[in-house]
Amino acid sequence: MLSRIPWAGPWARRPSRRSAPRTRLRRPGGAETLASAATQTRPSSSCALAEVEARPSGRSSGRPPANFRRAGGRASRNDLLRGRSAGCGVRMEGSASAAGSPLSRAAVVLLLSAFVVRAPPSVGYLVRLPRGFSLTQDLVKIVGSPDFPVKVYVMLHQKSPHLLCVTQRLRNSELIDPSFQWHGPRGKIISENSSAQVTTTGSLIFQNFEENMSGVYTCFLEYKPMVEEEVKNLQLKYVVYAYREPRYFYQFTARYHAAPCNSIYNISFEKKLLQILSKLVLDLSCEVSLLKSECHHVKMQKAGLQNELFFTFSVSSIEPEKGPKPCADHNCESSRRLAKAKNLIERFFNQQVEVLGRSAQPLPEIYYIEGTLQMIWINRCFPGYGMNSLKHPKCPECCVICSPGSYNPRDGIHCLQCNSSLVYGAKACL
Repeated sequence: MLSRIPWAGPWARRPSRRSAPRTRLRRPGGAETLASAATQTRPSSSCALAEVEARPSGRSSGRPPANFRRAGGRASRNDLLRGRSAGCGVRMEGSASAAGSPLSRAAVVLLLSAFVVRAPPSVGYLVRLPRGFSLTQDLVKIVGSPDFPVKVYVMLHQKSPHLLCVTQRLRNSELIDPSFQWHGPRGKIISENSSAQVTTTGSLIFQNFEENMSGVYTCFLEYKPMVEEEVKNLQLKYVVYAYREPRYFYQFTARYHAAPCNSIYNISFEKKLLQILSKLVLDLSCEVSLLKSECHHVKMQKAGLQNELFFTFSVSSIEPEKGPKPCADHNCESSRRLAKAKNLIERFFNQQVEVLGRSAQPLPEIYYIEGTLQMIWINRCFPGYGMNSLKHPKCPECCVICSPGSYNPRDGIHCLQCNSSLVYGAKACL
């Protein structure tokens, strides 16, 4: 019976006398679930392994059950989840009743969030690039040194800091009739150049730094300290390096109890698992790749031989402009998105263990082996770039373009020595 609410005017909402339809939480792949792929070796048996949907948005259209207490109360677990072994898969159902108040709507979102895997808040994410290079380059000005070349690092396709044609001592001094002239790897730089600009005060600025702009830049300064004094000359050198964000990703391994190693059902299960993991992180502009899949016979203590599938996956970020949802927000940084993807994948495997533990049915032929998930962080540089904390102490975690005399032919971490290499960013030793 539904209790009547006294009429409180034209703005009051009357409760509905009919129950809302039962809400069924669906999983990726529709009716064909991970469980069905895992149990095709036993068509007549029930399945205990459920596919768990995990979407970053965590949206749900369900409403709280009738016996949910508004003052922070909690409905019983059986009212919210009913695990049913039907065909091949575990189905989660939520009973619903009329709930018109904003408090009820807020309560159901909080309640269902315990059962729908969502992306965690962006806390504790990993930042691999040095903080100094994330600042706007318009505010950065670098002075030269008469004793040694000054190293400057410019992110690829970005604006450079201002390279001043003065030393720290001369920066705050008065210069009479100063004359500035810049020379780079391609010769003299003129102020009308589209890629590089020389200001009236002698500063050199790159608007869109490219790989081939890396090299040694020299400024020739002529000035008088006083009007009656002779002209003085000063030569300052800068070594400008292009650098780019590392190609970092997570690599993770997991093991499953399997059907016989020559069974086609293992292949079907492998495809279904990759499909679910890929859909899991799609909204984060990340992609999952299967690096290796092997089936082995494993001798267990007091259990004889059993078949196991050894999977190795990688999850990497897609460039935001290439993803399904273009994004320019700071939350679209690769490290933030990968941290969220990592948490989603871990929860996905943990929930498989929970589903198996709650089920009273026999174990299916293929199921996840608890505790075998291992995730590691991997840094890689693009070909022609590498990390070197000794040579580049001010940018130790940057993938800096390889200097002449070195090269990087593949996605390695360091530039390799090559005496015949005469250019910046060499990808081969010729």
